[in-house]
Amino acid sequence: MSFQQGLSGLNAAARNLDVIGNNVANANTAGFKESQALFSAVYANSIASSGAATVGIGTAVTAVQPDFVQGNITVTSNPLDIAINGSGFFRLDSNGAITYSRNGQFHLDKDGYIVNATGARVTGYGVDASGAVVAANPTALQVSTADLIPSATSKAGIQLNLDSRAKTITAAFNINDATTYDNATSMTVFDSLGNPHTLSTYFVKAAANTWSVYGAADGVAMTGALGTLAFNPDGTLDATTSAVPYSVSMALTTGATTPLTFPLDFTGSTQFGSTFGINALTQDGFTSGKLAGYSVSEDGILLGRYTNGQSRALGQVVLASFANPQGLQPLGNNGWGESTGSGQPLVGAAGTGSLGALQSGAIEESNVDLTQELVDMITAQRVYQANAQTIKTQDQVLNTLVNLR
Repeated sequence: MSFQQGLSGLNAAARNLDVIGNNVANANTAGFKESQALFSAVYANSIASSGAATVGIGTAVTAVQPDFVQGNITVTSNPLDIAINGSGFFRLDSNGAITYSRNGQFHLDKDGYIVNATGARVTGYGVDASGAVVAANPTALQVSTADLIPSATSKAGIQLNLDSRAKTITAAFNINDATTYDNATSMTVFDSLGNPHTLSTYFVKAAANTWSVYGAADGVAMTGALGTLAFNPDGTLDATTSAVPYSVSMALTTGATTPLTFPLDFTGSTQFGSTFGINALTQDGFTSGKLAGYSVSEDGILLGRYTNGQSRALGQVVLASFANPQGLQPLGNNGWGESTGSGQPLVGAAGTGSLGALQSGAIEESNVDLTQELVDMITAQRVYQANAQTIKTQDQVLNTLVNLR
């Protein structure tokens, strides 16, 4: 007489209830993946036994397998909350120990590192001095709060329409006499220290389809004309005759590199029978700026926004995938560890290969289905009761044998 089958059933049912209870307890844990207990039958090995008459000796829990199905994504107000939409894990560095997680609830620590609630640092690719991502060995990502250094204007452009109906002006150009030019416009350019300067341009119709362009730096007229704009009969710019772009040279007294020189391009300008109008003013310089905010793009680029209107990449969050994610070792704190069963991590940028995309200002909720868990709990309870009943029945049978006279 054996109680082994019922006892193994009780143990397996109790273990199953542990798994279900853990799922229910983590129903609100961001990035949590529910698990299920896997069972297998147990048989005693015997050389003399016949397979047709072999009775099993119970059951055993073979494994507790996580289910990495996608959880719902919820929007938050924290730009460093990041949700993975698809496959992959965040790669975290905890004092040199690498772990992996689906929980994207991150923030900055006192040193500017992006960390989770336990202080593990998010890893990714760094950037060079120009803000270009350097796809090398992933390191802990740190947000630099240093000012964005200024950049002197190296090129500028004006796209406009000059009125072909304007009358020819023969008087010598005088910046202080509005009757000596037809139209004017201005734009801001920057020196090497980030100081702004005003570049003004004045347009004088010298002949049919021909305009002279004059310039002024911070209200002081430049010597001579910058050049001439010539137009074709259809109103388009005759680039071969106009000799654009012009070379602008501005003498500075701010302590910055002087003179400030850059090409001024009028490509795309026209001369139609309509009023003067500016279509575009462009230049690539900017003053210094302080970090005002940041966000994370779908491919993991951490983009900083500065008070000078510029934006600059500060790093790129990487993801890791595994050939067998069910083989990962659970470490607690929403973390998983690499194992021989999981295979080597495949690290790359989000959206590449089989890796999912990232969503900033959002978190992935637990994928626990409470309704299903409660139903499974009832089933596990009934299984436990049934196994207890087999032990009770075995006891009654054994008691009958002992009381034989």
